[in-house]
Amino acid sequence: MIVGVPKEIKDNEARVGVTPAGVKALTEAGHTVLVETQAGAQSGFLDEEYQHAGAEVVGDAGYAWGKADMVVKVKEPIEPEYRYFREGLVLFTYLHLAPLPDLTNKLLEAKVAGIAYETVRDGRGNLPLLMPMSEVAGRMSVQVGASYLEKERGGRGILLGGVPGVPPAHVAILGGGVVGSNAARTALGFGAKTTLIDVNLNRLRELDDIFGGRLYTLASNSYNIAQVTREADLVIGAVLIPGATAPKLVTRAMVSDMKKGAVIVDVAIDQGGCVETARPTSHSNPSFVVDGVVHYCVTNMPGAVPHTSTLALTNSTFPYLLRIANLGPRQAIEQDPGLAEGLNTWHGKLTHRGVAESQHREWTPAAKAIA
Repeated sequence: MIVGVPKEIKDNEARVGVTPAGVKALTEAGHTVLVETQAGAQSGFLDEEYQHAGAEVVGDAGYAWGKADMVVKVKEPIEPEYRYFREGLVLFTYLHLAPLPDLTNKLLEAKVAGIAYETVRDGRGNLPLLMPMSEVAGRMSVQVGASYLEKERGGRGILLGGVPGVPPAHVAILGGGVVGSNAARTALGFGAKTTLIDVNLNRLRELDDIFGGRLYTLASNSYNIAQVTREADLVIGAVLIPGATAPKLVTRAMVSDMKKGAVIVDVAIDQGGCVETARPTSHSNPSFVVDGVVHYCVTNMPGAVPHTSTLALTNSTFPYLLRIANLGPRQAIEQDPGLAEGLNTWHGKLTHRGVAESQHREWTPAAKAIA
């Protein structure tokens, strides 16, 4: 199989889909790898390293896309890349299609086989290819929020951990999954008062045990969310429904009731966001203010730490990539029900229920589509 690794072109996205170590393993297995020049440079991987590992470094993105049987990326394609779609192409990347009907249309029209990292499941029902970036984003969310609480960035002028004689900031986290638990770990490490809200009471019990009672926990309902956001200095949106649009848990009215200079970091923005006033932003223009509340809604937060993020991501994605290359997409999907969960589009058919329900479309189960 010919595997193409184009350079990411989304705003300030510096990660890369395959490392030189991955290239070496692919070429040793008999595959050809085309890497666009400078694709890994901002993650710390030079063209020379890719060449030494056995890749062909090419100067044109169109060549990497056009000659490849499978293209491996990090972020969902954006409009300048749509022209490279074609029937039979396998695209292996984060897609986050639920809030992106235009991209969904283009993939379906071109009959691309789109396998989305964020919906692949393992044998225990976990999301192994989403998890590493959720870990990064969860930890970053507190780091970013602490920065935006500084006065010159529009915040309330509060030090997250306080100092002796002065209380710390109050951090409210919506969602107790991978993002939320990592955000809680970091916020508690800063010394912040930290409250986490989740709908799953068993998960709240687990987190109470994990953090030794230092984490305040609340059952998720509109009353509790309104109360805790009103009191919070930093609100982190960490809600996920795999493949589907995130629910709007924080309403416009709740935002209006928050403290002036409070900060919202909506990590769920990739799936539409869990805050009603949130809208996607970029690393070059990351924040905006609504009713005196600073919003940070960058859709590719881990791209700000590309070396760490690329290594963490490819540690998880590469075994799947190699399996797809060795077996071909149809056989790989047939043999792995968890990989079948990752299939979002197949030869003009939408194959993920969450995406279909979010966009009010018909869908075909993956097993039926590839049969």
